[in-house]
Amino acid sequence: MRRSPRTGLVLSGGGARGAYEAGVIAGIVEILGVGESDPPPFTIFAGTSVGAINAAFLAANGDRGDLGCQRLIEIWQGLSLQEHLRFRPAGFLWRKARGCAYGPQLFDVKPFERLVSRQIDWNHLHYCIAEGKIDALVVAALDILDNRTTMFAELAPQVSFHPSRDPRRRGMLVRIGPDHVLASSAIPLFFPARRVGSRYYVDGGVRFNTPLAPAIRIGAERLVVISLRSRQTSLGGEGGEGELPDPSLPFLLGKLFNALLLDPIIYDLQILERFNRLLRVLDEVLTPEERRRLDQVFRETRGVPYRPLDTLVFEPSLDIGRLAGEFLRRGKGPGRLTRRILSWLAPHQERGEADWASFILFDAPFVRELITLGHRDALAQSEKIRAFFDRETLLRSERDTSSGM
Repeated sequence: MRRSPRTGLVLSGGGARGAYEAGVIAGIVEILGVGESDPPPFTIFAGTSVGAINAAFLAANGDRGDLGCQRLIEIWQGLSLQEHLRFRPAGFLWRKARGCAYGPQLFDVKPFERLVSRQIDWNHLHYCIAEGKIDALVVAALDILDNRTTMFAELAPQVSFHPSRDPRRRGMLVRIGPDHVLASSAIPLFFPARRVGSRYYVDGGVRFNTPLAPAIRIGAERLVVISLRSRQTSLGGEGGEGELPDPSLPFLLGKLFNALLLDPIIYDLQILERFNRLLRVLDEVLTPEERRRLDQVFRETRGVPYRPLDTLVFEPSLDIGRLAGEFLRRGKGPGRLTRRILSWLAPHQERGEADWASFILFDAPFVRELITLGHRDALAQSEKIRAFFDRETLLRSERDTSSGM
């Protein structure tokens, strides 16, 4: 019986923009027509920042074909900025760490931390992995003491992880819990650094926002990647016309966050496509023995060989920063004081420039817009999704827990 290729789901970071990911997943599940009792469409889950939170929730529902995506949407739609992320401007002042908090922070995140801890069934996550319902969960965080990206990984039996030999990265096999996921999502300035063991971590997106490599190194044979960088911005469209009045600090910080947390995915996907093309050419011109020798060199130098990977990429069809600007301009959502602060964070919202605010608008009305956008973007690629997954193979798949790399 032909088994379904091992499929990895890679989720980017981007704060409140992560609601878009929930919409895309719901669209994929709807298009494939998978139900609770069907095999899941993904067996490897990798995420950074808010992508780590979404990935952990989906992995904890890895024994369901629908991955519990409707419940994930309900959680997102229940968010309130005033309830779950309370402004605390005094938190910008450096002070001695208390508990798990460290350094300056703009929000009181305790309500948000409780939400993450309670809404993800951590025991069922460990069950799904230990029983081989899924292969792995990986979340990335940045160690602020040695400036290395740490990939926290929990693996099913017989699944192996070959971490990168890049000295800027390291892999750690752990039982993933709330601390690891919250460390991955600790956006600097907005959230406090998170202590895990004896070390402190911040948002993994600062260095590694879309963890393609860990999913590949665990054995993914094809990837579904959800980026939170809009298609229009990636192509250089919108926002480049007209004169910019007084680029303020919040405006510049929003662009900085875009550059740190969103832009690298463009380069990573370009590199992946180049390697795919190169490997296809090598497969055509090399003899089997020559190809084996080349793979051996790759194993010796990077730990695993290269091989072509089918990739399906989703990215917002609309600029989320602009959506946030329009949302604030309509005066909906958070209370008056919160809106005033967000408006200060988005002084050029009349030009649609609300990038910084778009990272922290964890508020139901804005979240619903992003979920709808993600769902619509998935439906727009319905033919590609069906071709990519080959639903017949998916539903009759025979699980194979051997490493693909």
